[in-house]
Amino acid sequence: MDASNALRRAIITFAPSDAVVEEISSRSWASITFTGARHRIVLRLDGVGANESADRLCDLLERAEFEIRGHIVADIELAAREIAPNDGVRLTIEALTVEDA
Repeated sequence: MDASNALRRAIITFAPSDAVVEEISSRSWASITFTGARHRIVLRLDGVGANESADRLCDLLERAEFEIRGHIVADIELAAREIAPNDGVRLTIEALTVEDA
């Protein structure tokens, strides 16, 4: 199973319904004992209340436990938060998934 798409779907479940995925990328990652991938997901939240929605999403991501078949989300963090057009907020989320042996 592709961890990138599964992670995107999992994050979207925490996001407001009008959140837009602007970008998603993944690259392979390995250590001596683990293999997996590093992921970067950019979400945009628009309109009045976007700042508060971004705050809630960031809070949920800090506490979330993700279930991705065949993978473990070893690390997830907010890498950047910026002002976007239309009273919006752009969030860059980075995560590390490792294959669950």
